[in-house]
Amino acid sequence: MELAQVAPAFVEMAHRIVWCSAATVDTSGRPRTRILHPIWEWDGAQLTGWVGTGPTPAKRAHLAAHPYASCNYWSPNHDTCLAECAAELVFDEAVRTDVWNRFVHAPEPVGYDPSILPQWNSPIGDEFVALKLAPWRLRVMPGEVMMQGRAELLLTWHG
Repeated sequence: MELAQVAPAFVEMAHRIVWCSAATVDTSGRPRTRILHPIWEWDGAQLTGWVGTGPTPAKRAHLAAHPYASCNYWSPNHDTCLAECAAELVFDEAVRTDVWNRFVHAPEPVGYDPSILPQWNSPIGDEFVALKLAPWRLRVMPGEVMMQGRAELLLTWHG
C-alpha cells in the first residue's frame, strides 16, 4: 500500500491510544523497551513522530549504536498499530521548542503540557530533548481484523 493510504489511519489510531511500547537496542545488541507518548505529524507526503524525552546516557548510547526505534500501540479492544523508525535525539533549541509547543497545543488525549513533569520547566533546559521518529514501516490492524484473522485487511506500508 501507499504511505498516503496508511499514514492517516496510523495517526488516528496512535493518537487515540496515545501511549506506545517503544523498543531500542542497547550497545550489546539487546532490546530495551519503555513507554513513550509520541505525537505524529502527517503532512500529506511524510510522516514524522516526535517525543519529548530526557537525554539519558542509556538513550544516547542506544541511539548512537543503533539509531532505530519500534513503537507499538495496543488498546483493550485489540486495535494495534506499529511504526518502525529511524530515530534521533535532536538538541536544536528551535526544534525542541517546536516539539514542546506541539504537545501544548495538540488536543487531548495526545496533547499535554510538558511542564507538568518536575524535571521539565523549559523546552531548552538540559533535561528535555526531542526524539525524532522517521518511519520506514507502518502497520495498522483494527481489533476486529485481528479477531477475524483477515490479514488481507491489514494496512501496511514499507518505505
